[in-house]
Formats: sequence, C-alpha cells, structure tokens
Amino acid sequence: MASFIGFQALPFFMSNPKNKCGSQVQVRSLSGADSTVLSSDSVVVNGTSIGGERRRGGTSIDQANGQLRSKVEEKRRVEDDALETLKPLWDDGYGTETIKDYFDIAKDIVKPDGGPPRWFSPIACGCPLKDSPVLLFLPGMDGTGLGLVLHHTALGKAFEVWCLHIPVHDRTPFEGLVKLVEETVRFEHASSPHKPIYLVGDNFGGCLALAVASRNPAIDLVLILSNPATSFGRSQLQPLFLLLEALPDGLHSAVPYLSSIVGDLVKMAAANIESMLPPEQRFERLSGLLPYLSDFVDIIPMDSLLWKLKLLKSAAAYANSRLHSVKAEVLVLFSGKDKILPSRDEAERLKNSLQDCVVRYFKDSGHTLLLEDGISLMTVIKGTFKYRCARRLDITSDFLPPSMTEFKYLSDQITKLFRVATDPILFSTLEDGKIMKGLVGVPSEGPVLLVGYHMFMGLELPSLAEGFLREKNIMIRGLAHPMLFSRMFESSSSEFSIIDWVKVFGAVPVTGSNFFKLLSTKSHVLLYPGGAREALHYKGEEYKLFWPDQQEFVRMAAKFGATIVPFGAVGEDDIAEMLLDYNDLIKIPVVNDLIREAISQNTMKVRDETKGEVANPNLFYPLMVPKIPGRFYYLFGKPIKTKGREDILKDKQVANQLYLQIKAEVERNMAFLIEKRQEDPYRSIVDRTLYKAIHGPIEVPAFET
Repeated sequence: MASFIGFQALPFFMSNPKNKCGSQVQVRSLSGADSTVLSSDSVVVNGTSIGGERRRGGTSIDQANGQLRSKVEEKRRVEDDALETLKPLWDDGYGTETIKDYFDIAKDIVKPDGGPPRWFSPIACGCPLKDSPVLLFLPGMDGTGLGLVLHHTALGKAFEVWCLHIPVHDRTPFEGLVKLVEETVRFEHASSPHKPIYLVGDNFGGCLALAVASRNPAIDLVLILSNPATSFGRSQLQPLFLLLEALPDGLHSAVPYLSSIVGDLVKMAAANIESMLPPEQRFERLSGLLPYLSDFVDIIPMDSLLWKLKLLKSAAAYANSRLHSVKAEVLVLFSGKDKILPSRDEAERLKNSLQDCVVRYFKDSGHTLLLEDGISLMTVIKGTFKYRCARRLDITSDFLPPSMTEFKYLSDQITKLFRVATDPILFSTLEDGKIMKGLVGVPSEGPVLLVGYHMFMGLELPSLAEGFLREKNIMIRGLAHPMLFSRMFESSSSEFSIIDWVKVFGAVPVTGSNFFKLLSTKSHVLLYPGGAREALHYKGEEYKLFWPDQQEFVRMAAKFGATIVPFGAVGEDDIAEMLLDYNDLIKIPVVNDLIREAISQNTMKVRDETKGEVANPNLFYPLMVPKIPGRFYYLFGKPIKTKGREDILKDKQVANQLYLQIKAEVERNMAFLIEKRQEDPYRSIVDRTLYKAIHGPIEVPAFET
C-alpha cells in the first residue's frame, strides 16, 4: 500500500531560493516498494551539489514550481540525455572530490529531520550510459550514504546510482532495513528482469547486502563488499560494545571511541592529494584536511553509537547464518591495515563459504577503504570483469574504455620505469610504402587487425597500447591467452595486479567468438598468432615466428572487411639475456618435477594440438639476467585491405597466400628494425640519458628512415 510522505526529505534536499539547480532528488519511504516518489530542487551545500533526480516509478512532484510530470515524460528525457558509449580517456572525475567534501555534506545530513531511511541519488553521478544497471549503495556505521563520494562521477557513468541514507537517530531494526533494500531490489528486478542489480556494501552495508542476497537467490545480484562487518564477533568493536553496554549513560562520553570506528585518519585525509607533489606541499594539504576528521563525533554521536553497535551485532549474526543461501556473484575488497575488523581472515572465510566469490587485497589501505587514497572502485569493478549490463558478460558491449585517470596511473605508477628504460619509438608505413615516425600509417577507422611478433613475456604490450592511446586516442583490444582470465591463480590474498590492469585496458580471452565480436564492432584488434609459444620462447629463438599451420585469422578478417596491419617489434635482446630455458630447466632433478606439476595444473588449451608447434606449448618462465637497457622499436607495415576480397573467403589457397604474405611482412619489419637500430646513436640508455641532460626532457631522436 502506497504511503504519501509529508516530504521528509533531508535538509539539503529542500528548495533553496538562492541556489537553484535543474537536477532534482527523489526520496523513497520505508513503507513499501510502491511508495510515492517525491522530488525537490537540489541545492548547493557549502559549495557542493549533492542530490540529483532518478526516475523510478509513480509520479514526480516538483516542489519548486508545482509542475506535475508523468513517469513517461521523465523517462523519455533520461533516454534522450543518456550516452551511447564512452570514448577512451574519458573524465571519470576521480581526484576532484576529497574527504572534505564528505564532511561538508555529512554535517547537514546528520541534522535530525524525523524521517525514515530513504534512497537518494547524488548530482555528481550525472546521467549514466544507456541501459546501465542499477547500483545500490548500502552504507557503513555512519549511515550517511556518502561512502562513495570519491567515486560518484565515475560510477555515475556506468550505473544508475542510489545511496541509502539511515538518519543518525533512526532506530529501524536490521530486519526492517533488509525489507527496505529487498523491496527496492525486487522493484528494480520487476522493471528490468534481464539486468543485474549491484549492491555495494561498506562494513555494516556488507551484512545488509548478504542478507538481501540470501533471501533472493533467483535475482541476478552482484555484491561488492568492502571490509564487510560479518567478522564483528572477532573485531575490536565487540569489546567496545560490551563496555558501552556496561557503563551508565552518563559515562558514555568518557569513552574515546573515535579511533575505534573510523580507521586510518591520515589515509583518509590523504585521499586524492597528488602523490607526485613535493613532500612539503603534501604535508600542507594534509594538515588542512585533518581537522575535518574530528567531525566524525557529530556524524555518529555517542547516544547513537550503542544502537549502531547493537544493529551491527544483529546484522553480522543474521548474515552469517545465511551465507549458504547466497547465490549471487560476490567481490570482496579487504584492507591489509584494517585496525577495526579482522578483514584479511574474514575475506578468506567468505571466499571459502560463498559459492561465487572473488577477493582483492589492498595491503596499504585502512578500514575506510572506499574513502581512502588510491582506490578507484570503478577501476576495480572493470579489472575483475564484474561490469555487465545483462545476465552474461559481453566483452564488446559491456567494455568501458580506460579513463584518463586510469591511463595516467598506468603510465605514472606501473609502466613509467620500463618506458624510461626502453624509450620506445614507433614507425608506420604509408600506402605508398614510405616509412614515417609515429602511427600516421595505421588506419583510424576500424575494423583493423594488428598482427605481429610477441616479444618475450609480452614486453612490447605496454608501450604499444600507450602509443595508440596517446597519438590516436584508439583503444586496442588484445586477444590474450585464456589462462590470464582463469581463476586458477586466484586466492584470498590476490591483489589488484597487472593482470587486472590488462583487463582494464581491453584484453579478452582469445576465442573465435570474441574475435568475431570485436571485428563486428569495428574495433582495433591485436593478435599474436604465435601466442604463448613466442612469448615464452627458448634460447636462440628471438624474433622467430611460431605461427599455426592454418590461416584461421585471415578469413575472419576478410569476412568483416578488416584492414590487416602486420607489425614487428624488437628490443627484447637489449634488456635481458636468457640463461636457462624450459629445455635446460627440465633436465634439473627436482626442478623438473615441479615444472611438470605446474604445467599439468595450469596449462589451458587454446588450439588443437595437431596444428603445429604453436599449439598448446609447455609454458614455463625461463631464467633471465638483465642487461643495461637498449631501446624498443616498432614498425607497422603497409595496411592490407580485405574489404571486397570475396576470393579470400571462397578460395583457401588465396587465403593461405595472404597469410604467408602477412607472415613474411612481419619478418621483414623485424629485419628492417634489427638492421636500422645499429644506426641509432641513442640506442643505449646511457646515451639517451646524456642527451636528455643536455637538451631537457624531450623526445630522443632515432635513426633516419
């Protein structure tokens, strides 16, 4: 039964005649899924816009002008505003908000208004992509619903974001909160039965998410749990709870409880302070934010703390008793420096207890993981392949290209030293055969198939992907070995690793169906026919191609009229020397048994074993010794067009001739680079370092083409 609320919106949702904004906010009451949805003009609080309208059902009432809008009219406007796709290096807004914004907003939220728990959608989330799934944020002990404030802009591009606000003086029992979230989940499922519903639970919210999932196993739910409080019984909060229960009310204020419920205060204050700043500037900015952390006392006053601890105790017991019923997909994020909860042990327990659970470990983070420095939730979701808009992941339609923040992080934090050491330089070939510096010869319009040689350990990949993004703003979709995407290497202490970053930057398992989908969407696809056999080659096999006997990729490219660009890359022999390869290691007693066991457990088939040496090789890492770094060189050959070439599809001999032509072109490209690099006066890192010391941080020239 619908109940009309006497507009019990949060104080900052109320109309402000001095600060008008076109967006609005909706609030839903606790009394039922069909409750009337109210909206008012959003306002700016302490310079920060907070609420934004999300259309859900029923009628929207504009409190500012009294205009009545129907659900159909509102939905049409949302669809018109929705983006179809995101461009590579889009602005995810990460770094524009700090913990200061959290406290500026929270100080107004905690003012008593007598209202029940309710949903709101932040203005910063904006309008999501078309057909985006819903994300419901379930807060921690603070109850404000602002725990994603650092992530609103990024998440708002990919999700329809709703945040649950539990007023500080609200005394709704845990079962009541479960009912509220459950009714919202069921409403959303009824509206869009083929879309997943995301529940992001922080601390207490993790228990709430698990409870709802256990009661709704038939609904497609994706749970993202940040340091879930299911470990309450083994935490530091348990003795605090017993102490507060034993003390008379008048002595509660004597308990120094701030540090017991907040976590790493300095880590929170450091969120989004640029790590590359000089130490004195970082300290200055940090000092200006630390005073805000004392405001936690106002967000969770002492008279509410005991109730919240009781709520947390019942939430943990409820969730733990129903873990066996959770069928949802679960991603657990836990901190290595959580001083409040035993999150590391709890992550292992949940991974073993839940049917479909993946864990990511953030060793330098504290209890308030989502409010701390260096954790982009959208990046984690993408890197763990958890983002999807339907029941099954679609590697083309569900792919979100890397944002500028992700690109800068990869460039500055992950690949910078390697890029400096190898100083890669890229060349391409024009239609007339002229070789030019840069990627001008590579077509910008897809579908394009880049086919080349796989250096040892895929060392050429970072510079290649960065080069296309920097120069052409093109996202390369690499076809990678399925072993990279399997869970055989997953554990309860898996960190967000380079393998996750490979996924963020577009890699997918190499399968015929994925190849088909990428070409059908006119992507720039990266293919290594030699695969892992080339990437883990033996001694003396540098720059030798190990391609399959059949031209499986040529006919697929012709089917979609893709332009094939053969390329070569050299430089692996200038950075390391192989001492022992697979053939050497397998002869060593004890070691050979370990290698055989590892291969039997980890090898995944990609091709039929009858198709040559490249098919299902024995994969193992050789023993290498580093050299003084040389330089990486890339040459993209003359584009080969297949559009209109029906003969490739009809005649296998023609397809095979093209296949051999492409292979020969890759070999010629490498031979050209190996010869020409002898003419590069700055091939050595020593010479390049001297050049930059004299001329400044500019691009170092190479050989003449």
